[in-house]
Amino acid sequence: MNFDINKIIRPNIKTLKPYSSARDEFSGEASVYLDANENAFGSPLATNYHRYPDPMQYAVKMRLSAIKGVPARNIFLGNGSDEAIDILFRSFCNPGVDNVIIVPPTYGMYEVSANINDVALKRVNLTADFQLDLDSIAEAIDVNTKLIFICSPNNPTGNSIHREDIETLLANFNGIIVVDEAYINFSRQKSFIQELTEYANLVVLQTLSKAWGLAALRVGMAFASEEIIEVFNRVKPPYNINEASQQLALEALQNVDQVNQWIKELLKERDALVLAIKDFDFVVDIYPSDANFILVKTTNADAIYKYLTQVGIIVRNRNKVELCEGCLRITVGTKEENEALIDALKQFKES
Repeated sequence: MNFDINKIIRPNIKTLKPYSSARDEFSGEASVYLDANENAFGSPLATNYHRYPDPMQYAVKMRLSAIKGVPARNIFLGNGSDEAIDILFRSFCNPGVDNVIIVPPTYGMYEVSANINDVALKRVNLTADFQLDLDSIAEAIDVNTKLIFICSPNNPTGNSIHREDIETLLANFNGIIVVDEAYINFSRQKSFIQELTEYANLVVLQTLSKAWGLAALRVGMAFASEEIIEVFNRVKPPYNINEASQQLALEALQNVDQVNQWIKELLKERDALVLAIKDFDFVVDIYPSDANFILVKTTNADAIYKYLTQVGIIVRNRNKVELCEGCLRITVGTKEENEALIDALKQFKES
C-alpha cells in the first residue's frame, strides 16, 4: 500500500490559505489586547469570556497527549466528533465525484455528512455476527473511494470489530480508514491510536462525550499523522472549541481515576442488567457488548418501546435499522435507573 495524501486531498484544499485570526498572529502574554475587536469591558457573567479562545487548544491537547500517549501534533479537537467527520468529507472528497464506504448497521452521522457534502455512499452491510465483510468491501472499492468508516466498538450493535480485519484494510486501501472509537473506554480491545506510526492512512476518532461524561461540552478528538492533522487545522473554523469547553475539559482531564472507577462500575451494571433481562419471554437475544449499552433483540420492539415511554423510561428503538430488526438499544444507567427499567419490564405484557 502506497498511501499518498497528495493524491487524495481535494485540489482546492491543497492550495487553501486558512483564515488567519488575531490569536494566530500573536501568541503569548501582553498587558493590553487591542487586536481582535473584543469587548474590553468583560462579560456580563461571573467568569469573563470576552477574549477569544486558543484556536489550537494547546493546553487541552498537552493534557490529552499525556493521557493517550500521543504527541499533541497528532491530535485534532473538534466540536464533537461530528466536526472531524465533516472535515474529512470536505478535505478529501470531491462532491459529485468521489465516494465513501460505510458498513451498516453503524453510526448514522457518516451517511448524513456524505449527503450534506454531496458525496456518494456505498453501503456494505456487516455480516450476521456484525463483523466486516472484507470480500464485499474489496469489491465496492474503486478509484474514487476516498474514505472507509468503521465504528469499533460499533454503534448500535455494541461489539468490537476484529482487529486483524481493520489492519487488512489499512494495509491494502490507498484512501483513509476512519476508526471511530467513541466507546473504546468500555472495551476490552486496545485503541488503534498506538498504530498511527504504522499506518499513514489511519484516522482514529474518540470523544469526551461517553466515558468522560462531557456530552454537553461537545469535544471530539481525531488522532492521525501530522500531515492529516495539518489538513484538519487548515479547514476548521478559527475558534471551533469555545473557551468554556476548553477550561472545563481541562479540569475534567485531571480526574482520570474518577473516570476509571465509573467505567468499572458501569461494566458491573452492564453485566447485571444482561442477567436480569435475558430470561424475559419477549427477549430473543442480547448481543455481546464492548460499549456502555446493550442491543436487545425482542419479539416486539415497537410495543416495548411504546410501553416504556408511557412509564417514563426512554430507550432507543432500532427496529427499522438493517440487521437490527426487533432490537432495542439500551444505555446502561445507574443501579437505580437499571432497576427501574427491570421493574418496568417485569410489568410488560404482550397483547
